[in-house]
Amino acid sequence: MGRSVKQGSAAGRVAVIGELNVDLIAGGLGGAPVFGGEILAPEFEMTLGSASAIFACGVARLGHPVTFVSRVGRDHFGRFCLEALRGAGVSTRRVVQDAGLRTGVTISLSTRRDRALVTFLGAIAEVSPGQAPPELFRRHRHLHLTSYFLQRRLRPAFPALLAEARRRGLTTSFDPNSDPAQDWGDGLKDVLRETDILFVNEEEARLLTRQRKVEAALAQLGRSVPCVAVKLGARGAAAIRGGEVRFAPGFAVEAVDTTGAGDSFAAGFVHGALGGKKLRECLELGNACGALSTMRPGGTAGQPDRARLTQFLQTVKKQAASAAPGSN
Repeated sequence: MGRSVKQGSAAGRVAVIGELNVDLIAGGLGGAPVFGGEILAPEFEMTLGSASAIFACGVARLGHPVTFVSRVGRDHFGRFCLEALRGAGVSTRRVVQDAGLRTGVTISLSTRRDRALVTFLGAIAEVSPGQAPPELFRRHRHLHLTSYFLQRRLRPAFPALLAEARRRGLTTSFDPNSDPAQDWGDGLKDVLRETDILFVNEEEARLLTRQRKVEAALAQLGRSVPCVAVKLGARGAAAIRGGEVRFAPGFAVEAVDTTGAGDSFAAGFVHGALGGKKLRECLELGNACGALSTMRPGGTAGQPDRARLTQFLQTVKKQAASAAPGSN
């Protein structure tokens, strides 16, 4: 991942093969609801959902042309998803509208600290390997896959898709996301063998490695994957690449909704990696993108473009410098 590319050029084009759904977000909750009871939601939004789409929008806003491959129903939610992607500058030419399916829906119950999700799979489970022929990867620089456990039809093809992309000179990234069945089967090993950058959160890192400490999990994963980033929420993130281990603290922001923050982190990290940035810089870019995304409801409304990202980082560094001992 040390190769540098010209940002925004064809060489920086990113392919994302994945699921599409809408998010119905009840935000600002004071606590979790319980069966037999009712609580009030101060906020409600319908936004573009899915880890794949949130990543795609995030990396597109940072200047990378994005090709999105997916499947939706020929329904209102499907049209909503397509319009949202196009509004973010993502190509939807390879998104199939299937009249025989209903577009997936995720209901997000969100507090300022965490969230709970309920998902109706619908078309999410029906994205097929045939939608991503080898010629898809022409003129692309990077392939990102996520939502491994939700994409039941595509799941067996993950290793082959990543391998084909690498054979054609692309770099690859993979974020498994959580397993609703909590099984974490052996099939992931084949996926990791074809992955250049692995994204996991703290709990996923432990489940994958059976290690209790993040440092030990990171080291173990780093022996299988060239670059691994572990998302630590508000605390920041840690990564290993080529034996180098780095930690970058999170940014203090007024979080409104954490939906998709990890996918925005991945977009910022991949943006840095494609630009040949050092590992700590990749972490810093990812943390900034993740933090900014939490300041608006939904996964995409708060995502920064490059100008906003640069401004945010410059402001944070100036504030840190002025607060340092002896700065006055």
